[in-house]
Amino acid sequence: MLKLEDIHTYYGNIHAIKGLSLEVNQGEIVTLIGSNGAGKSTTLMSISGITRPRMGKILFEGEDITNALTDKIVGMGITQVPEGRMIFPRLTVYENLLMGAYLRKDRKGIKRDEEKSFELFPILKERRKQAGGTLSGGEQQMLAIARALMAQPRLLLLDEPSLGLAPIVVENIFEVITQINSDGTTILLVEQNAQMALQIAHKGYVLETGKVIMEGPARELMENPRVQEAYLGID
Repeated sequence: MLKLEDIHTYYGNIHAIKGLSLEVNQGEIVTLIGSNGAGKSTTLMSISGITRPRMGKILFEGEDITNALTDKIVGMGITQVPEGRMIFPRLTVYENLLMGAYLRKDRKGIKRDEEKSFELFPILKERRKQAGGTLSGGEQQMLAIARALMAQPRLLLLDEPSLGLAPIVVENIFEVITQINSDGTTILLVEQNAQMALQIAHKGYVLETGKVIMEGPARELMENPRVQEAYLGID
C-alpha cells in the first residue's frame, strides 16, 4: 500500500531523514520505534506532504505522491493524527469531528461515520457540546483519532498517541487502535512506548538518526536483545 524509497528530508540544512526505505502492506499495523530525534515524526510528515523530501520517492497504492499537496494526499486516503493531538480548543467536540470531514460531500456518510466515532469513543458523545480545550488529555487524543477517521482514511498515520497519558488511558487507546485496524484501516504508528507498539504491530522498523537500523516482524523485534536493552528496558 505504501512504499518509501531512499527518502532524504531536511529542516533547512539539518539532514533529518537519511535514505530511509520502508513498506506498509494493506491491513497491517506497522510501527516505527526509536529515541527522540530519530526521525520518526519527520517520516510521517514526509508521507503526508507537510515536510517534503528533497530526494527519494513515496508511493501510495502505486502512485507517486512525493510532491503531492497535503489536501490531495488526504483525499487519496491518508490521514495523520499529529503528535500533541492538535485539536481546535475553541470548537466543540462535534465541530472538531466535522473538521475531519471537510473534503467530503456525502452528508449521510458523514452522519454515519459520526455515529461510528461515538460508538468507538462513547465519552465523546457525552462531551459533544463541550469545547475541545476543556477535555482531558486522553479525551483529546480520542477526539484527534475520531476526527482523523471522519476523513475515511485507508491509511492512518498515528504520531505518539500515548504521549502524556496515564497508563490506563494508554491501554484504552491501544485497544481502539487494534479495533480500527480490525475494521479494515491500515496503520503506520510512531510510538515512544515500544513495548505497547510492538505488542499490537505486525511489523516494526527501528530508527536511529534518520536511518532504519533494524526491521522485521514485531514479535522478533521484541525478542531481539538490542531492542530489549535500548527500547524495552530489559537488560
